[in-house]
Amino acid sequence: MRLVPDDDSRKVRLIDETGTELGIFTMREALELAREKGRDLYIVQPDAVPPVARMMNYGRFKFDQQKKEREIKRKHHLVDIKEIKMRYKIEAHDYAIKLQNAQKFLIEGDKIKVVIMLRGREVQHAQIAFNLMKRFSDDLKDLAIIDREPYLEGKSVIMLLSAIPRRG
Repeated sequence: MRLVPDDDSRKVRLIDETGTELGIFTMREALELAREKGRDLYIVQPDAVPPVARMMNYGRFKFDQQKKEREIKRKHHLVDIKEIKMRYKIEAHDYAIKLQNAQKFLIEGDKIKVVIMLRGREVQHAQIAFNLMKRFSDDLKDLAIIDREPYLEGKSVIMLLSAIPRRG
């Protein structure tokens, strides 16, 4: 697609701004017709035989395209990975707060990385951390699916959850 024709003797199929085909004209005739109406001549399909040219307000056309692109970017939601850290000896109220935050993140459509940190000899009691992870995932079963089962990495037990895809 290009705005300026390169050969005046070449024939083009001309379309006006409403989409009505006006016929086949030489490039010079089409350009004169567009100038009379105060429009630009834009080659829409250069590979067609004869090429298709459209009379339009090119500035307005570009503005509308940019506006559509901005609207698409605005509606597009990038999925973030939110991290929730806790210890395996977590109190009931603190656990409830972590669970509440996780629910909020999942409703927003984000993924969650749940990390239970173990210090020193606590690694020997990793099974307690795995049980806590199981409890956490069971409490979120209505909102989340497990992307990655809990696993021990160094001195941390890690699990990945993502929101259940919503329909509509």
